[in-house]
Amino acid sequence: MDRRDFLRHGAAALVTASSPARAFGIIVQDGNRPATPCGVATGDVAGGRAIVWSRTDRPARMIVEYSTTASFADRRRVVGPAALEDTDFTARVDLTDLPAGQRISYRVQFQDLSDLRAFSVPVEGTFQTPSQQQDRDVVFSFSADSVGQGWGIDPAHGGLALYAAMRRAEPDVFIHLGDTIYADQPLQREVPLDDGSVWRNIVTEPKSKVAQALADYRGSHFYNFQDEHLKHFGSEVSQIVLWDDHEVRDNWYPTQRLDADARYAVKSVALLAARAKRAFLEYQPLRINPIEAERIYRSWSRGPLLEVFALDMRTYRGANSPNVQPELNDDSAILGSAQVSWLKNALAASTSMWKVIASDLPIGLVVPDAGGRFEAVANRNDGPPLGRELEIAEVLAFIRDRNIRNVIWITADVHYAAAHHYDPSRASFTRFAPFWEFVAGPLHAGTFGPNALDRTFGPDVRFLAIPPGMKPNRPPSDGFQFFGLGRIDHRTRALTMQIRNRKGDTLFSIELPAE
Repeated sequence: MDRRDFLRHGAAALVTASSPARAFGIIVQDGNRPATPCGVATGDVAGGRAIVWSRTDRPARMIVEYSTTASFADRRRVVGPAALEDTDFTARVDLTDLPAGQRISYRVQFQDLSDLRAFSVPVEGTFQTPSQQQDRDVVFSFSADSVGQGWGIDPAHGGLALYAAMRRAEPDVFIHLGDTIYADQPLQREVPLDDGSVWRNIVTEPKSKVAQALADYRGSHFYNFQDEHLKHFGSEVSQIVLWDDHEVRDNWYPTQRLDADARYAVKSVALLAARAKRAFLEYQPLRINPIEAERIYRSWSRGPLLEVFALDMRTYRGANSPNVQPELNDDSAILGSAQVSWLKNALAASTSMWKVIASDLPIGLVVPDAGGRFEAVANRNDGPPLGRELEIAEVLAFIRDRNIRNVIWITADVHYAAAHHYDPSRASFTRFAPFWEFVAGPLHAGTFGPNALDRTFGPDVRFLAIPPGMKPNRPPSDGFQFFGLGRIDHRTRALTMQIRNRKGDTLFSIELPAE
């Protein structure tokens, strides 16, 4: 039984030069100052820029100081935007002209707009900017699936402990591959465990029901920030964040309706998705695209060794179907023509040694939906590409024909970890060069699997992180929570890929030489 069967059944910034005269404000009583309940986070760090994100609890102006030293001796100050009700009091500042190859220290404070004397307690963080020289290793982690299948925050069981394990690995950047929340899965206060003990969730009002209103989606994101591991990790590691289905609801697509689902008063998934995307963009440290404000797919160069290409397999897809359309059109799309063109052009233009395609859904794993439909790329037909496979075939052929080397895929969604090698000698479609796909997750959710493989692109399982015959929906306390870790050696340019568990133990490791 896979997890889906289980679920079905069961102000413009003002930047001033470094100035010791401009110190953060000091305020009177704690109850009168703005709070920062979500801590701080950074994202989209590339090209001398970085997004600094936080949230407060009232109308207040975000102020950021940052420095190349922990003592803030050379600090600069940015007076950022007002955090107001229209963004649920979230705010972000886009730092620019950052030095390359530096550990940046920063601190965030909010000034109460009702009482300009009142400032929040400063919250500090750090992040690493990419080096433009090949002078240090580059390390990235990746995972997905947070607070799913009824497993919320239980402090007695360690909270969102995988974040602590990832933090100890000291990545430069974390790639969150989606399902950042489970907006469609309410939490119960107590869940019995197989050993007779009880998992006790922290439960908030938004997490006690399926999300439909904008406030519900915001509340689902806010819920995760009650975990100290998540906040500590966010203050030290910059992020690249994708979305998948559970930011809205399980297996959604834009034209879907929920007329038969009594849980939802809102029947249009397009409306739910619009509200969910608004909350997602508010609560994640993303740089908002100046032309397409709701666009999620994008890329970042981390210098000469790494570029990350993040995909969006939700916004532009056709309806879930038997997935055997013989031609590529809007019905068979999963990326959409504009995103496919962008990806091909971005890959061809990349000058980085390693190109990591971050995909919220796997290529060769069969992910079924109800009624004989399919949710991901594969269609359980081992023959030539059909349906959504057509777009992936187009991308893979382009990579081969342009001789773009050192491309790997990282993905999630299936709630277990694995390593797959794809080779045309095993495939029915052969116009591609061999490549690896690494699957990670869940970060903090039920563990399922394994899924069947579709042989169209010739995948072979080289590692599987779960035991045979595993009972579905294993809780985080069972230890089957996983993240991936990649390290590019700056001397040899080889990429070492690992799968690690909730304790940080390395379960699988392979070194891929650069071509």
